[in-house]
Amino acid sequence: MRIYLYILAGLSSALIGWNIGQFFLTDIGLFKEFPEVTLFPCIAISLACGMVMNEIFISNPTRPKLSWRIAKTPLLIAVGLGTLAGLISGGISQILFLPQIRFPTPIVRIIGWLLIGASVGLAEGLTWRWHSMEAGDPKRFWQRFKVSVLGASTASLFAAAIFELIRTTLGAMPAEFKGVEDPLGFSILGLLLGLTFSITNSPSYLGALRAGTGFEYTGENYEDIDPNLQPVNKSSPCIDKSILKFVNNGDAYEIEEGLSIQLPGTGTVRIGSAVKKANIYIPGLPLHVADLELKNRDAILKPNRVAFNCIEVNGERLTSGDDIRRLKHNYVLTFYSEKKDGIKEPKIYRFVYYNRFLDPQA
Repeated sequence: MRIYLYILAGLSSALIGWNIGQFFLTDIGLFKEFPEVTLFPCIAISLACGMVMNEIFISNPTRPKLSWRIAKTPLLIAVGLGTLAGLISGGISQILFLPQIRFPTPIVRIIGWLLIGASVGLAEGLTWRWHSMEAGDPKRFWQRFKVSVLGASTASLFAAAIFELIRTTLGAMPAEFKGVEDPLGFSILGLLLGLTFSITNSPSYLGALRAGTGFEYTGENYEDIDPNLQPVNKSSPCIDKSILKFVNNGDAYEIEEGLSIQLPGTGTVRIGSAVKKANIYIPGLPLHVADLELKNRDAILKPNRVAFNCIEVNGERLTSGDDIRRLKHNYVLTFYSEKKDGIKEPKIYRFVYYNRFLDPQA
């Protein structure tokens, strides 16, 4: 469904921009002598706004009012970049189209479309910061930004090449077919941009564990005193900050209800109560309860053979140490503390696993 929505958004945005440009050119007569100066900004603005809005609404499908609120700044950026890139590409194209210069038409069109595609990629990449908390990670933000710009630029080059091929073919056809050249060409541009963004903007499959029952805040937070101060007695659940961090609070180390632990893309995360060896430390559990083995987009829960009865997956208690589970999105993991003298009921600690990056704004 995601890919179809992106393609539809690209096609409709390109055609809306082209129709707006035709309105200015034919009905108002704006810069009729320089059609590219009018047409290119309209298409660039429409594509940039369309791609940005599509990403925002796909990220928040059940919250349209929230999407409209957070879309204000991204849309202003998209309009500004689209206008600037459209005017530059239109101006360059208009100059190179002058008969005195005699520059090859296909190369001029490729340059113009490349600038339009790059502006759409810039708008999509930059505005991501305003509607996603995942962009708070500088490394992830710049990775996404570079991929967006490069992908959009490449898509525009392919669109220009395909359009020139079609244009050459239509040159040998009846004259009435040439009237569809421009809308057909920009439709191809929008289609390829939508297809590209459906790939480059796919959800980040970095897993996350969201803390739930059992992690309620019960006392003073060490970070209120000194962010660098570590707990003395390890009485509170916490994470190993050398390989783990919280999604929306990278400086914290104590696990509290509602916080989400960002899991690494690959590697092994140990869960238990061993002070120096557990990456997710939970007091009251066995020293080593289980391991989370992370491989690309998969997370595999491997219970300790002597502590498997402390684990529950989606309400189903594990029956053996061989009961290895491949976790799926929204799986609930429950860990029970060991029974000790004077304790009638074991304490429960619960996580919700997400197979894509948990964005609190999504």
